[in-house]
Amino acid sequence: MSSIAFAKYHGCGNDFLVVDLRTLDDVRANAVQDTAVVRALCDRQFGVGGDGVLAILPPITAGADARMRVLNADGSEAEMCGNGIRCVVRELHDRGGVAKDTLVIDTGAGPLTCGYSTRTHQVTVDMGRPRLTRGEIPMTGASGERVLEVPLAIEGESLKLTGVSMGNPHAVAFVDTHWSGLRALAEKVGPSIEHHAWFPRRTNVELAHVLGGERIELVVWERGVGITLACGTGACATAVAACLAGRATAGHEIAVRLLGGELRIKVAADYSTVHMRGPAAHVFDGAFDVAHVLASARPD
Repeated sequence: MSSIAFAKYHGCGNDFLVVDLRTLDDVRANAVQDTAVVRALCDRQFGVGGDGVLAILPPITAGADARMRVLNADGSEAEMCGNGIRCVVRELHDRGGVAKDTLVIDTGAGPLTCGYSTRTHQVTVDMGRPRLTRGEIPMTGASGERVLEVPLAIEGESLKLTGVSMGNPHAVAFVDTHWSGLRALAEKVGPSIEHHAWFPRRTNVELAHVLGGERIELVVWERGVGITLACGTGACATAVAACLAGRATAGHEIAVRLLGGELRIKVAADYSTVHMRGPAAHVFDGAFDVAHVLASARPD
C-alpha cells in the first residue's frame, strides 16, 4: 500500500493529523480510519503524535463542501470537534481546492457553516443549537429534563454539573479553584466523570472558573483523549452553561482561556446557536505507510 499524505495542525494546542481522503480508493481510506491505525498514529512516543485524526471525506449533504470524521487518540469516534473543524476548514481553503470565504462541513452533529479569514487565519464556526435536555446530551433520567448545576460527589470533591451537548456530550462544573489548580482538579475527577453511569456515551468534562467581565478560565478532560490544551466544543458548552446559570451574558462575546490559548464564544440570546471564533495553525506535512505504522506501534 502506497504512502498516505497528512498535514499536522493545531487549534490552540489541540493537535491533529488531518488526512484528506476524498480522492483515495476505499481500501486505503478505510485503512487510515481503522482504530488500530489511529491509535498508532496518535501515540506521541511511537507514532506521529496527536489528539486525534481528522478524516476529510466527500460531503453527504447537498451544498456541503466536505465531511469531517473525528477519530480520537484512543480510536473512538467523536461526533464533533470545534478545534478540529477549524483545522479542516483551513486545510480545505488553503490547500484543498475550496478557497471560499464560507464553507459548509458535514459533521456528526450535522452540517456546520464556517467563515475563514485569509488575513488572520481565524475561523468562525456556527456551532448550531446547544442541546440541553438529558435525552439530547445524552444522560440518564427523564429525557426532557435539563441538567443545571446538579450536585455530584466524586473522588472526594463536591461539584455541580451542568449538562450540554454541542453535538457531543459535556459535563461542566464551575469551581472556585483558580487557574493553577484547575488542571490538577480535572486530572483528578475527569476520568471518573467521563465514565460515570449518568453518561451512556461517556462525556467530555469541563472544570471552569469565572473571572468576571465575560472571561472564563477552562481546563478540559476530553473523552477518549484526556487533558487537552483546548477544546472548541467544550468552550462553547461552558459558555452556554455560564449563561444559563447567570455567570455570563448570552448575546455577548465571552473570552474562554484554555491551556493552549483563547477562544471567543458568543451564545445567541435565545440559545438558538453558538458562534465560536479561533485560530487554526498548519505545523508540518508528512506521509505514512499503514503497514509500517502498525509494525512500529506500541507493544501491547
